[in-house]
Amino acid sequence: MNESGIDAPSSGSFASDGNAWRFEGALTFDDAAQVFEASAAVPLPAEGIDFSGMTRADSSALAVVIALRRRAAAEGRALSLHNLPPSLRSLAIVYGVEELIA
Repeated sequence: MNESGIDAPSSGSFASDGNAWRFEGALTFDDAAQVFEASAAVPLPAEGIDFSGMTRADSSALAVVIALRRRAAAEGRALSLHNLPPSLRSLAIVYGVEELIA
């Protein structure tokens, strides 16, 4: 775990600057559960999550993003998502859940 407290032993992870998170690396079936569990251990960021560092994503990444949005809703908060990769947006369209990541 890094000093931000939200790193996961995987090929990709969230990093925090205090008010925002940034995802770096790949988020696939192989590591989605670990990444999500690590994110659940810390408060959601006030300024949202930047996905510009995401290098590879599959439907598991979409599931993690939707779960984070649901967590925010359950906590009565909004969660902004920034720079989602086009491939992740395409998956959301195919699955009919684009509104959940908009």
